[in-house]
Amino acid sequence: MSTQLPPEKKESTTRSVVSLLVKVIVTILCFWYISRKIDFSQALEALQTANWFFLFLTVLAYIASKLVAAYRLNIYFQNIRLHLSSWKNIKLYWLGMFYNLFLPGSISGDAYKVVILNKRYHAPYKKTSAAVLLDRFSGLLGLGVILCIYGVLVFENRYYDTVLIAGCLLAIAALYLVVRNFFADFIPGFLPTFFWGVVVQTIQVGGIYLILSALHLTTNYQEWIFIFLAASVISVLPLSLGGGLGTREFVFVEGATFFHLDTHVAVVISLLFYLSSVVGSAWGAYFVFHDPLLEKKA
Repeated sequence: MSTQLPPEKKESTTRSVVSLLVKVIVTILCFWYISRKIDFSQALEALQTANWFFLFLTVLAYIASKLVAAYRLNIYFQNIRLHLSSWKNIKLYWLGMFYNLFLPGSISGDAYKVVILNKRYHAPYKKTSAAVLLDRFSGLLGLGVILCIYGVLVFENRYYDTVLIAGCLLAIAALYLVVRNFFADFIPGFLPTFFWGVVVQTIQVGGIYLILSALHLTTNYQEWIFIFLAASVISVLPLSLGGGLGTREFVFVEGATFFHLDTHVAVVISLLFYLSSVVGSAWGAYFVFHDPLLEKKA
């Protein structure tokens, strides 16, 4: 009996392997570069003096931001008449987070949501894919707004301020036009999801303030937050493992260098945020073995 895979299956498997290999290489290269610029023992010293209560609050802030993000996605689902209860949607969202963070070479969390919703509720692939994609863009747009605000506070330069504000307004207008012309079903959800996208990023910024407090930092808050937001933009790109591991630290180190801040502390801040996302997302493993869309029997 032949065990050869169909050509399209082989091609898909090859793409997945190549993508995973590229992410591994990029992650390794980023940490190699960082290791040449900082002393990890000094970074460890900064970590050892941290206030762990504030770090615990950081994890709670991250979880809160993801609960809001799950609510935001459900707005798009409702736009296409896909009515999930809040609890089912949260469970599915958490499972997707786990897949995205811990299974970089496997099916992504977003793709999993599209597939399982089609199987269970016969939701059209095209519309559910659009909902998940637009949810990502709503989050990115919210991130861009907060980044613009902190950019104006940090640079205090009229040219930079003009570019940031104009870019932010153009991005909002561009996404609205795309939704109106190509995804008309989602027009009712545009403003609510944009608002909740800003809320999500605001909560995560609050988490970074908690990390800064945990590390006993009392100055340069605005610069640290701007670096975090810039790193978050880069981490959205599927370049490295674990939702931006390595690339986020790279941006933190370069940003700290640009603003004349402590690069050792920069790595600690970045890794602590990553660890908070790991702890917050790990709960999704429960739903790998417990169907998130299972109907409870009366």
